Amino acid sequence: MQRKDVSPHGFLPSFQHFATQAIHVGQEPEQWTSMAVVPPISLSTTFKQGAPGRHSGFEYSRSGNPTRNCLEKAVAALDGAKYSLAFASGLAATMTITHLLKAGDQIICMDDVYGGTNRYFRQVAAEFGLKISFVDCSKTKLLDAAITPETKLVWIETPTNPNLKIVDIAACAHTVHKRGDIILVVDNTFMSAYFQRPLALGADICMYSGTKYMNGHSDVVMGLVSLNSETLHSRLRFLQNSIGAVPSPFDCYLFNRGLKTLQIRMQKHFENGMAVAQFLESNPLVEKVIFPGLPSHPQHELAKRQCTGCPGMVTFYIKGTLQHAEVFLKNLKLFTLAESLGGYESLAELPAIMTHASVPKSQRDALGISDTLIRLSVGLEDKEDLMEDIDQALKAAHRPNAN
Repeated sequence: MQRKDVSPHGFLPSFQHFATQAIHVGQEPEQWTSMAVVPPISLSTTFKQGAPGRHSGFEYSRSGNPTRNCLEKAVAALDGAKYSLAFASGLAATMTITHLLKAGDQIICMDDVYGGTNRYFRQVAAEFGLKISFVDCSKTKLLDAAITPETKLVWIETPTNPNLKIVDIAACAHTVHKRGDIILVVDNTFMSAYFQRPLALGADICMYSGTKYMNGHSDVVMGLVSLNSETLHSRLRFLQNSIGAVPSPFDCYLFNRGLKTLQIRMQKHFENGMAVAQFLESNPLVEKVIFPGLPSHPQHELAKRQCTGCPGMVTFYIKGTLQHAEVFLKNLKLFTLAESLGGYESLAELPAIMTHASVPKSQRDALGISDTLIRLSVGLEDKEDLMEDIDQALKAAHRPNAN
């Protein structure tokens, strides 16, 4: 359910009770004999049984842990889901989902996608006999044409990484599900649960690299999966236990804490991201800006129909060459040159050389991931300071003899 008030910039209204659920669901003090307000960190690897085979909900920490249980309940509520599972990383979640398939099955993956997902599908999953096809799923006709009797899973990101394309989740769900028993997975890492609910739009599985916005503090590596299907949940819970790619209780505690500020963080990311995007779009030293919150984005109207706002991810092409991009990045003072995204701090990176270096060059070229494409993760600093930092770095990059 969503609020009736109008969201800034014409996006969907925010989801009702979001902050309340983030703070309270799964955190009930009554579940602990101590009545602790903050869920304790349960470090025990094993749990006493009343009799052989009779436990009180937990038996071994890989199979289930009280601290992880609190986190999974909270995430499910924020995604509007019945179930959620936490994993050791986003790629651990990806691997576990892929284990739902068998050799000979086909995966259709969005062509513009996180470099680690691309690498896993091409160099790992394909070696186990899975057929991998990369398709621009933002064009549903291309997706429909790519589906075969062997297609068992479709994997999309929206917005995509790093080109920030918006994929119509509802249209993809209709296209996929009319063709048979095919699982539609949406990587919701960039949007977070605050700005987008893929399950409500027809996706079967919503997954995250929780390392990014959901945790928001650049101090935990984690993956998340949310879903409504009892059958899929049972299969994934079995695989979670059997493969064992689970997060530590301490990481679950930190992540659970990060969720408490998700709403106010994402609101500030949106505000700062919009300010930076508008500044870049008006700057003569910038070739092109990609930000779904800008009217110039080709799928701006779709973003407004599908999302409650935008995160702080801004992609742009700097005028010039690789040398201009490198000088720009070197001269940033507040933005840190680093991979990853979604933390409170602002980060900048060059995807062609950093996060997407493992993507074949021919594929990078086709996607427009050039040497002058720069990806920003706009943090929570004062927006005026961030714009000043970008301004001085752009001027430094285009100063005579700067290269």
